[in-house]
Amino acid sequence: MSAERFGDLTGSALVTGGTGGIGRAIVTQLAREGAAVTFTYRSNERLATELVTTLTEEGLRVAAVQLDLLEREHCAAVVAVVAAQYGGLHSVIHAAGPHIPQQHLSTVDPLIFGTHVQAEVVACFNLIHPSLLHLRRSSGSIVAVTTAATSRFPVRDGLSSTPKAAVEHLIKAIAVEEGRYGIRANCVGPGMLTDGMAERLIASGDLDDRALDVTRQNIPLRRFGRATDVAEAVCFLASPLSNFISGQVLNVDGGYSV
Repeated sequence: MSAERFGDLTGSALVTGGTGGIGRAIVTQLAREGAAVTFTYRSNERLATELVTTLTEEGLRVAAVQLDLLEREHCAAVVAVVAAQYGGLHSVIHAAGPHIPQQHLSTVDPLIFGTHVQAEVVACFNLIHPSLLHLRRSSGSIVAVTTAATSRFPVRDGLSSTPKAAVEHLIKAIAVEEGRYGIRANCVGPGMLTDGMAERLIASGDLDDRALDVTRQNIPLRRFGRATDVAEAVCFLASPLSNFISGQVLNVDGGYSV
């Protein structure tokens, strides 16, 4: 990969959820485009170590740090360390999120719903808030990975799409308020992918062959995407090529949300 594809992405980037399917693709793509990438993971130290080893063997700049995004002070400390280590912060990419089962909202316990709101919305804000000062200095960018389901709702996806819709509004609010400092903030909404969250839903049986066929027919391209497709969109929005794009949601979904 050549850094010239996206212009100058050689600054430092902080990526959450680096051991997930989409997160791994984002970390890999950013690193190969020249960024110094620090990614966070919550519990999967083995995958984090493997990813760091693989990419550093390619001569790329990658580091991992364990982080619970609900620990506000730890989030601020990680942001401060990354910014100090690289003399600033160029991009913040929020790609972390819990595994979410497919179920009707009528069957979701309100306590569980609240837990997911915390894990998605509060976690995102805990990361973004301490990053703003550093991003103001670099005229940097924020990209949050959400879901195409906020544009076209699939049944049994409310536990996932509702908190992510709140994240999208948070990102738009940041774009409006922080634009005067040069910060851009956008979202990427993945559709059905062959890896990432969809892979886990298939493995768990939440999506059977019949459901997959119906989903495929609802996609104009009649196929599922890949985590790398999402990573390409994230890199574009983090790069100088999108320097007049802010407050937007780019769905990477094969046309599903049209």
